[in-house]
Amino acid sequence: MDTTTQIIKLAQDTILEESRSISKLIDYLTDEFAEAVLKIFEAKGKLIVTGIGKSAIIAQKIVATLNSTGTPSAFLHASEAVHGDLGMVQPGDIIICISKSGNSPEIKVLVPLLKRYDNILIGMTSDRNSFLGKESHYIMHAHVDREACPNNLAPTNSTTAQLVLGDALAVALMQLRNFKSEDFALYHPGGALGKKLLLRVSDMLDTSHTPQVTPEASIKKVIMEISEKRLGVTAVIQNNEVIGIITDGDIRRMLNTNDTFTHLTAKDIMTKNPKNISSDVLVSEALAVLENNAITQLVVIDNQQYKGILHLHDILKEGIV
Repeated sequence: MDTTTQIIKLAQDTILEESRSISKLIDYLTDEFAEAVLKIFEAKGKLIVTGIGKSAIIAQKIVATLNSTGTPSAFLHASEAVHGDLGMVQPGDIIICISKSGNSPEIKVLVPLLKRYDNILIGMTSDRNSFLGKESHYIMHAHVDREACPNNLAPTNSTTAQLVLGDALAVALMQLRNFKSEDFALYHPGGALGKKLLLRVSDMLDTSHTPQVTPEASIKKVIMEISEKRLGVTAVIQNNEVIGIITDGDIRRMLNTNDTFTHLTAKDIMTKNPKNISSDVLVSEALAVLENNAITQLVVIDNQQYKGILHLHDILKEGIV
């Protein structure tokens, strides 16, 4: 077997080994898991997740997921807890302590301290009979038979099991909270999803560049307005209302069919009744209008008043697509 084939085989075996460990977790889910989830859901305080070593890294990821899905959470490193960070734990808080063995020295020192305010302790461990297992009010049983590591030493299956149980916890809490995509966006306003669900046309409309000409404007004036405002389009305004638009494409088509344009004005080449949208509409909805009509600009109109031009490039720059 050549080296490349051997590497791929090792990777495949690792993935299969971890997937088998994860599938067995279903058998360890009992009413106790549901009761622990309900306690977290009903808690008046915050959720604290702690661990040491690789379990601490998993704890941090679980905290990040919970915070972004509506469950206020904080990470407490087990070794730092006894050096001042234990002040994070307050009455009413619930603690999840993650440890594969449940018997490490740090866990044995920490667990009694975590319960000093009669806090509920949830142990996430592979061994129910460990110190952590016996001291916990509830167990999230992250049992694995062995690690994917060929020496059965490096945390692989065990940390993956912890991660998956953390995800199961987060999803269950999301359902209990009726947490929707709009709520998720509120916690991620800077991301693509947040912008898609929250950003409105008014938030990105440049009202200082509102290209416009009158119906009687010369074609030279139209070209100058389009070039100056650099949006590839100008609105045609009459009595403070938009009666049409002229795009770069309209100019090119006019030049293809006319040897001279001195006799033409804006109203002769404009597109009447252009597609438009109000400024309070979500940018994602505006994008759908652009895509459905195969156009790159939309006129923005509020109460029949011209507000400006929304360009596809502006939406692309926001990273919404």
